[in-house]
Formats: sequence, C-alpha cells, structure tokens
Amino acid sequence: MKAKIGILSLGCPRNLVDSENLLGRLNLKGYPVVDINKADVGLVNTCAFIDEAKKESVETILDLIELKKEGKLKKILVYGCLPGRYKDSLRKELPEVDAFIGRLSLNHNSKRFPLTPRHYAYLKICEGCVNNCSFCIIPKIKGKFLSLGASSILEQVKRFNRQEGLSELNIIGQDITGYGLDLRRKDGLADLLLRITRLAKEINWIRLLYLNPGRINDKLLAVIRDEPKICKYIDLPVQHINSRILKLMNRGINGQGIVRAVEKIRKIIPGVALRTSVIVGFPGETRKEFKELLDFIKDARFERLGAFTYSREEGTRAYNFKGQVPDRLKSERLAAVMSVQQEVSRQINSKFLGKSLMVLVDEEEDGSYLGRTQYDAPEVDGLVYIRSKKKLHPGDFVRVRIKDTLEYDLVGEVE
Repeated sequence: MKAKIGILSLGCPRNLVDSENLLGRLNLKGYPVVDINKADVGLVNTCAFIDEAKKESVETILDLIELKKEGKLKKILVYGCLPGRYKDSLRKELPEVDAFIGRLSLNHNSKRFPLTPRHYAYLKICEGCVNNCSFCIIPKIKGKFLSLGASSILEQVKRFNRQEGLSELNIIGQDITGYGLDLRRKDGLADLLLRITRLAKEINWIRLLYLNPGRINDKLLAVIRDEPKICKYIDLPVQHINSRILKLMNRGINGQGIVRAVEKIRKIIPGVALRTSVIVGFPGETRKEFKELLDFIKDARFERLGAFTYSREEGTRAYNFKGQVPDRLKSERLAAVMSVQQEVSRQINSKFLGKSLMVLVDEEEDGSYLGRTQYDAPEVDGLVYIRSKKKLHPGDFVRVRIKDTLEYDLVGEVE
C-alpha cells in the first residue's frame, strides 16, 4: 500500500487551490489522503508573502519535524512560496525535510481533492501578477502573469456545476481584472464571466475576489450588476489614498482615480458592498499622509476593510526605500485604522436591523447556525448568527430577519 499523505495548506485561497490539485494528482496515483496525524508523509504548502506568513510556515515545518522525530511521520515535503523564495537556505537550516518543491503548474486538475467545505469552492483563473507593486514579492515568487485557458476554466466550471450541494463559487487570482491582458483581450474578465454564468446553472452565488481599481470598466460593472448569480460584492484593494504614497507603491492609480472608481462602482451597482485593504506605515508615510488615509476611510465608508502594517520584504523595490517607519508607530496606525473602521462597520450593519436577507448557511454551532450574506466572503468577512426552529444544513439558502447587529456580524431568525 502506498504512503498516506497529509497536508497543511497555509496562506491564501490561491494556495488552497494548488493544494487541492496537488492532492488530486497524488490521490489519482493511488496515494490515500488522510488527516496529518494519521499520515506517513506530511506535506506543507507554504506562504511567504510577508514576515508573519513566513513565520507561520517555518513554525508549521518545525511542528512536522517534531512529529518525524517521534516516529509519527516518515517524510516531510515542503511545497510552494517559501521554498520558491528560500530553497537553498532552507535546505541548510532544515535538513530533516526530505524535499523542498518550488512552484508547479497545478491548475484545473479534473481529480481535484476538495479542502473546502462541500458547499463552496474556489476557481483560480490566472497565475502570477500583472501589477509589480513596489512592496510585493509575489511576481518574483509566482512568475510572469498568465491567464489560464478559457476552455480549461469552463471545463472546471462544468465539473463544479455537477457537484452536488455546491452553493457558491469564488473566482480568484492575484488580480482577476488582469485576465486576458496577456492574450490581448480588453474585456477578458467580463466576457469570461458571461460564459461562466451560463454554465453554472446549479450554483446560486458566484463571487469575485480582487479587482484592481485601475482596471474596472463599465462593461465589467454592468456584468456584475446584471447577472443575478454574481454577488454584489467587490473586493477592491486600494492600499492607500495619498497620491505620493500610491506612486511609490507603483499602484498605477492616484488618489483621485481611486475616489472616482469607488463612486462609479456605487453608481452603477446600487447596494454593492465594497471590501478593501490598506497598508499603514509604508516607507516615508508622514503623519499628514496617514491622516489623509484615515479621513478617506471615514468618508468612503467601505462595507468591509482589512488593514496591514507594511512588511519590509527583501527582493522588493520598497525594501531599500528611505524613511522606514518604526514598528511601534506602524502598530499605532493600524489600531487607529481599525478603530475607525469598526465604527463605520457598526453604522453600516445597524441599517440591516429589521430587514430580511438571503443567507447562505455555513455550519451549525451550539444549537444555532452560522451563515453569510452575499456581502461576505468565506473566512474573511462577517457572519450571520442564525436562529432556526427547523433543521438547516451547510449550503442551504434561507431568508433571515435581522434582529440584532454587531460591529461586524448580524443576528437573525429564519422567516
């Protein structure tokens, strides 16, 4: 009998898709996939985007090394971004690891081994990144931007459509608005979405994750507005609002452009929920520039927002920028952003009180249920705490009357 494989998949959903396809290939070759505690071979799919992710990856590898020393694992394989970036030094520092494997092309394997709950899945449509932001190491880790073939993507959509109980399909990539640019297709993403929605007849929600504010056009917004299956939710990382900082970040858009993009989206798609992310403490960020960001967050009133402190990554252009901000000050600025956004989110959520919302049930917990609206992506956004007299199951869609609102979550009863 072949060795049993256990996996720990770290980082973003894009990594998760790679893990699913890697396991699919191994499973097809006869390797059983089991819980890591029952495995002969421990496989780690690592992340190396920022310091925090690198630390988590190394700590996870060290945990597996302990299991190997105890005789609970026979081999350890480390895959993905961390060896793609530091393979030679890792070999020296961690000789207990049997193999370090960099980037492989693993997408759209017909024998995908699912790692998500049964009722939702991720579909990756592109590799690499087209943006080359000065703070980001992803282009060096992931390589040149590549749009995956439409025929391959659509075949995967057909398989997802046949999958019993799949309620939500999340379309992902480092920047999906770049889809088709390498193929010289101006409206690549919009055209692809139209083809996907026609095939996904059994899937209720299609969610788009990461749209670059500089490449959102009217045709794409019209598709999102007019296609009932597409969630009225746009993940739009702006990173900052000050034009000088944006230029240093090489974001390809200035502050006015971001404001216009936000206004256009909300005009074309009434009731849309906007999610964004911002970076505080970028090299040279002054107190005045940070206040400009804080004021923008107050005014723009994003429905969802994630904030991060700048991580100085070797190999990026920003690594050598002057004016590196002290960690203490970065932490203070992060706390200030989250405090402002907490109040914004509380006010936005309060408007749902007494309203009826369609909610996707994710799981049962202590006699009640956890779910999400179309305005919340899995794992990263808010929840709806659901009370129901009847039995619910993950993947069910139910109408919920909102009875209470919190800073980030909602509480309601099934109608």
